[in-house]
Amino acid sequence: MKQKTKFEMWVGALVVMTFGALLMIALQVSNFSALKETPSYQISALFNNIGGLKVRAPVKLSGVVIGRVTNITIDQKTFKARVWMDVDRQYNELSLDSSASILTSGLLGDQYIGITPGGDMEYLEDGSEIEYTQSALVLEELIGQFLVKFTESGD
Repeated sequence: MKQKTKFEMWVGALVVMTFGALLMIALQVSNFSALKETPSYQISALFNNIGGLKVRAPVKLSGVVIGRVTNITIDQKTFKARVWMDVDRQYNELSLDSSASILTSGLLGDQYIGITPGGDMEYLEDGSEIEYTQSALVLEELIGQFLVKFTESGD
């Protein structure tokens, strides 16, 4: 009877460890960052069209994730989409004339914000706004433009 209890304890411990490992994998895959909070600063940018950009989308510099999109709102003065981003504090030397573009991972992948650094000697700070932006390329608009050009050239 004692050996059976010992065996059941080992099986129970193995089941608990398995569920713990699955939980950790799920948190890593979902980009849940509450467990690994890094110091950051918040910047914003105005875009004419954000396409399918979502909150928690990555902000990348040269392909490296340096932050996340935290909020998307409509600017009441310009009626453009204002995108708020948290950028890791270690990337605090992004120049003031840096530009932000909404890019797509692959042909039909998720969208993210790509930052291209400028050459200004002043840096973005907490609450700064990126002035130079490029909106998302919407596939439907490109197809529409192609069809218009195609039908015009057929005359």
